[in-house]
Amino acid sequence: MTIALDAMGGDYAPSETVKGAVECVKEFKIKTILVGKREQIEEELKKYDYPKDLIEIYPASQVIEMKEHPAFAVREKEDSSIVISIKLLKNKKVDAVVSAGNTGAVMSSALLHLGRISGIKRPAIATVIPTLSDKPSLLLDVGANVDCKKEYLEQFAIMGKIYMEEIFNIPNPKVGLLNIGEEEGKGNSLSQETYYLLKNNSLLNFIGNIEGKDLFHSLADVIVCDGFVGNVCIKTAEGVAEALFTLLSYELKSSLWSKILGGMLLPKFKNVKKKLDYSEYGGAPLLGVNGVVIISHGRSKAKAIKNAIKLAQRVVDMKLIEKIKNGIFRMEEEENV
Repeated sequence: MTIALDAMGGDYAPSETVKGAVECVKEFKIKTILVGKREQIEEELKKYDYPKDLIEIYPASQVIEMKEHPAFAVREKEDSSIVISIKLLKNKKVDAVVSAGNTGAVMSSALLHLGRISGIKRPAIATVIPTLSDKPSLLLDVGANVDCKKEYLEQFAIMGKIYMEEIFNIPNPKVGLLNIGEEEGKGNSLSQETYYLLKNNSLLNFIGNIEGKDLFHSLADVIVCDGFVGNVCIKTAEGVAEALFTLLSYELKSSLWSKILGGMLLPKFKNVKKKLDYSEYGGAPLLGVNGVVIISHGRSKAKAIKNAIKLAQRVVDMKLIEKIKNGIFRMEEEENV
């Protein structure tokens, strides 16, 4: 098993990406190819002791910055760390790719060089969200497609179902449609048309609409929406969580008694923070492209990178791509009956 890591991708690259790779090879023994500017990567690697046979460097002279237009950058910077990583996967030099770089560029490069799984109309970014229960939910799409058709959302549901079955061992996961109300007739025309498709798809355990307030209550294992809505949801949730912890920290430091109480409750606060920490899950799979691609948060530090590489290995081991192909084939067969 070999994973290509875009060592130049993310706000803290290459220091945190290299550190995450080192931590991963030491803990999980997953061979990792660091793609990027050799001199910078070598300088970072000097800081660590690690199994030299498990880390390689593959040079890439260019970097696609976060602010660049994805489609243009992918074509203009063919020697970028993102493009080179994806090409390594295309040429079967690696088994998966992990990147915390420009999300649009990762998706554009994957579509250009890997293509979509046969039958898939659009790929989707699927992200795990914490819930009040002991199991997370999967939200998709969270940014790959801001404009969707009902058929895309139906396929997102199928891919999400397969992902939760294989990665989280949830049999026949409950599927919900993110909407502005619980009733069947709620929402815009896309929501109403998608509701009908999901309701009548015998491959899905569809439970109906899910409102925004219920995202974290584990009502559904898979929650489907278009990429515009999903991206706003996930970033709003991140912002609220950060704001709450900041306010709580401020209040607990406001007086002596507050500091004493805060010290007593600190282990509980750490448990809650860990559950809400995106780095625990590492990254979000780009479902629907013909290869395993994991997209990590742009602010990922070493822990998130380490867990993203581990997730990539797990997705490959589970043969998720083949299972998505089979799921889409079954759906098409049913539609043709």
